[in-house]
Amino acid sequence: MPAGSRRYQTMKELLIQAARRTGVINADSLEGFFNEHADDALRVDQLLLAAPNFTEDAVLRLFAEALQMTYFEEIDAHHVPKEFIESIPAPFAQHHSVIGLRNGDEAAPLMVVTASPLNATVVDNVSKMLHRPVEAALSTRAAITAAIDVAYEQKNTVIEEVAEELDSQNLEQLADEAGSSEDLLDVVNRPPVIRLVNDILFRALQMRASDIHVHPFETKIVVRYRIDGILYDTLTLNRNVLPLVISRIKVMAGMDIAERRMPQDGRCSVRIGQREIDLRVSTVPTSYGERAVLRLLDKSSGVLTLEQLGFWEQDKQVFDKMINRTHGVIFVTGPTGSGKSTTLYACLNRIDSTVKNIMTVEDPIEYQLEGISQMQVAPKKGMNFVNALRHILRQDPDVIMVGEVRDEETAAMAIQSSLTGHLVFSTLHTNDAAGAISRLLDFGVEPYLVSSSMICVLAQRLVRRICPDCRQPYEAPAHEVRELGIGEDIKDAVFYNGVGCAKCFDTGYRGRTGIYELMIINEDIRELIYKRQTAGAIKRKALEYGMQTLRMDGTRKVQQGVTTIAEVMRVTQSDI
Repeated sequence: MPAGSRRYQTMKELLIQAARRTGVINADSLEGFFNEHADDALRVDQLLLAAPNFTEDAVLRLFAEALQMTYFEEIDAHHVPKEFIESIPAPFAQHHSVIGLRNGDEAAPLMVVTASPLNATVVDNVSKMLHRPVEAALSTRAAITAAIDVAYEQKNTVIEEVAEELDSQNLEQLADEAGSSEDLLDVVNRPPVIRLVNDILFRALQMRASDIHVHPFETKIVVRYRIDGILYDTLTLNRNVLPLVISRIKVMAGMDIAERRMPQDGRCSVRIGQREIDLRVSTVPTSYGERAVLRLLDKSSGVLTLEQLGFWEQDKQVFDKMINRTHGVIFVTGPTGSGKSTTLYACLNRIDSTVKNIMTVEDPIEYQLEGISQMQVAPKKGMNFVNALRHILRQDPDVIMVGEVRDEETAAMAIQSSLTGHLVFSTLHTNDAAGAISRLLDFGVEPYLVSSSMICVLAQRLVRRICPDCRQPYEAPAHEVRELGIGEDIKDAVFYNGVGCAKCFDTGYRGRTGIYELMIINEDIRELIYKRQTAGAIKRKALEYGMQTLRMDGTRKVQQGVTTIAEVMRVTQSDI
């Protein structure tokens, strides 16, 4: 018998003995599996890990027992040493599923966690790259991959150093280097301009930015990030690198790098480890060169629930009843960037798509929703909101979401759809809930159609949350308290703000929440709509029935310590 076969047989015996000791895998089943695959040429660990009979976790635990190796159920990425991140490229770690961990004191060998128990070559290569002895340990691919993603995200990227390398670039070579969906962590041996753009994107994701602005000036380029709705200048680059940076962005988004005098739009996807990020890219010519704005959409973040949006409990219960009605129109209103689409997605996610046919027409589709048919408008091909809605009505829908009502025709179609037994969701750009009524009437929609179809309007804004790590009480100025509308009788109210820390990038805020104004269309309000009453009259009637305005809801969140007086004042108007 050849030496290799004898070694495999010995390993099989060790595994069967370990199975009898631990019961991790049934020993008789394991022995039967080995007999069945006696002639298989695969290495024993490859054979077992590929078998549907056993889970990866059980197989690796068995190998750890048989070979006296350490097994990790989970890996804390904060224990990955800096030397491993700096010496082992991210693509190598990802491809071979290896990660390093500190093993006690500095003198002890570094622990290299792998998902391949018998692949000594990878562990040896890591040892050579680190120039130090290592000790092998085991964990699942999922645990190792998760640790790699977090550990390499923590790697400091020095954009300024990369920018200094950008003296000149061949744009034709640049175009050849582009990938349709590349990993931002993969920066090894990449041309400087690609590393620069990757680092700009990478830093934006680290800082939770929703948009990146590449803004050219006469003598410099300013890169700005929109974080929690506010723009921050984060980086200044040499004016000479503008054509290279813009060309790289265009190549990524599938745009024409030769066209510099006309606005262009494009989109693409990038990866950061296992996270898939969608980019929507827009470029426009300015007097100092082309300006680019990139919108970042993190697919892995998923769709928020109504509970996560920041609804007051009473409002949430009422709104919940509205979104489960069988027909009618629900409008969500607010300016661009106020979270309207996120609220609509949360509503659709709330509705049971297994018993209802839910269809959407959007521009663009921001998140894919499971069990829901989503259509993208294509105006150049004649597929606008009205045409798409007309076709959707032939698909026997129960619930329809129209991305935005922009004109009379779309408004009329949405309302007619609700009158024929469909529940319709859509958005409008108005300042408050009552303003949605006036906007529809301005479009030319008949008052009787609006009053008979609309069931509620939700106006919303986004306010920044106080950072929980640096939140502290402070004494608010009396004029701010009065202007916000908090009564003089509240003597003992405690107000909070954030003083700034590393986790919130010294802004005092981290994350955002919604403030809402929910107007239910009851019989009295229907009567006012039918009589073409003003938005002010409709709002006053809604207040009589207990509606909380945007500022009132903001005030509640200030008193809860969720946000600050300044934030609520910034995004809302006085109710007077």
